[in-house]
Amino acid sequence: MTGQLLLASGNAHKLAELRRLTAGLDLAILGLADVTPYPEPAETGATFEANALIKAAAGAAATGLPTLADDSGIEVDVLNGMPGVRSARWAGVGATDAENLDLLIRQLADVEDERRGCRFVCAVALVWPAQPGVQRDPVVLRRAVEGTALRRPRGSNGFGYDPIFLPVGHDRTTAEMSAAEKDAISHRGQALRAILPDLAALAVG
Repeated sequence: MTGQLLLASGNAHKLAELRRLTAGLDLAILGLADVTPYPEPAETGATFEANALIKAAAGAAATGLPTLADDSGIEVDVLNGMPGVRSARWAGVGATDAENLDLLIRQLADVEDERRGCRFVCAVALVWPAQPGVQRDPVVLRRAVEGTALRRPRGSNGFGYDPIFLPVGHDRTTAEMSAAEKDAISHRGQALRAILPDLAALAVG
């Protein structure tokens, strides 16, 4: 019997990415559009880990399904680690990827090349629904990839801040890479691969 996992995200890119990475598992990946709507919790955590856990716990409680959630974003050294957990709403609540990207580019316009260090960070959390007499601790993992924030966008693949993120050791932004190339090095790809053993257990039990 195929196992089921809810990804507590309405982001089609993230859903596709998780489905690619779990293609070898007998596991049906559901998105928020596949379950009865429930109130999405406020992301009030001060860290990526806290927000991922908030979202995963809400999904498991509302649907009765094992739920995976992530919180991810970009930390820019010269901005003291911001946008950080505010990456998805850097230009305001409801801001588009393009608006967030444009704001960050303008904020870094006068920053010298050698001071444009940054990193993509992803925390993932897996929460099981409550069962009488069963106690399963959530699994929470964090991964990051270091890079440089470019002055101008390059590439049309990916999403979010990908067009200005140049990973260390590479000459193309993550928006210039194929999906497979990005998966191999990305913060989210690393985090999802790290939690695959736990997801594989869902597929068999």
